[in-house]
Amino acid sequence: MTNGSSLEAVTPAFSIQLVTFSAEDPGGWDHVLDLARAADAAGVDRLVVSDHVAFGENLEAYARPDLGGIQGGKQPTGPDGHWLEPLTFLSVLAGITSHCRLYTGILIAALRRPVVLAKSASTLDVLSGGRLDLGVGVGWQREEYEAAGLRFEGRGHLLNHTLEVCQTLWREQRAEHSSERLSFEAIHMMPKPLQPGGVPLWVSGGLNKRVLERIARFGSGWIPWAADLRDPVAGMAKVREALAAAGRDAAGFQMTSGLPVVKGSNGEIDMQRSLEKVPALVEAGQTDFRAMLPIPGDPAAATDYLSCWVEEFRKVVGR
Repeated sequence: MTNGSSLEAVTPAFSIQLVTFSAEDPGGWDHVLDLARAADAAGVDRLVVSDHVAFGENLEAYARPDLGGIQGGKQPTGPDGHWLEPLTFLSVLAGITSHCRLYTGILIAALRRPVVLAKSASTLDVLSGGRLDLGVGVGWQREEYEAAGLRFEGRGHLLNHTLEVCQTLWREQRAEHSSERLSFEAIHMMPKPLQPGGVPLWVSGGLNKRVLERIARFGSGWIPWAADLRDPVAGMAKVREALAAAGRDAAGFQMTSGLPVVKGSNGEIDMQRSLEKVPALVEAGQTDFRAMLPIPGDPAAATDYLSCWVEEFRKVVGR
């Protein structure tokens, strides 16, 4: 059984999240584009963006794990918050960067029609030189599904269907699919993604039976969520078991989590102490380290600041 893409040995990656949302109109997004350019110049490995298409007004649902939220979590904007569509935004980044991988963390993939998502992602992968990673998940908001004309119940099955169709269209020259939701045959979709096997899919979710099955079936990587955020290393062991049970080799499989930032007595981040735990986490299976850092707003200062982190991170992981 093959995974979501044919990735080789994984080099540990240093990533940052771009804040592509705002509680109020920020008056423009050049500051985010400037940060992306600075990160690319500094050698940051991945730029991460998130997703929401629309909002209802029941934002308290974000704190409900039974709906896909996170215990104690709080939605960072109100219903009229400004959120940039991630694939559109990443297409802009593809044109102004050359090194960073472009990553959705996460895309609520089932909100998009599968054939359109497959085409959009394939196009972006080609135009970026094979730099796209799709982190995908089910989300937590009923109203967002209803606004798209979709049922919130069964959204996990809907996500599976979306991923299956995308991978079929990415891999097959003359594609066909048959299910209760969709049937087609003799369908051609070009161009294919540059990455062998299609765009890598990183599956997000707490590790219940359904998520483990989704990871084993489609995933090139796992994005911990909910209770598994507290101990992603233990979660990675469960993922390996699920991959083995599905007949998959765990070699090359990826996992992202936060970089464990440590502050010194002065309240500032201690870079060396923050990086001390990285080798053990790499050994345990973490391949992507997402750093939450006080990055300067000035582009030149941001490049210098991030360059120091990238340099030290690479020393620690032996790059």
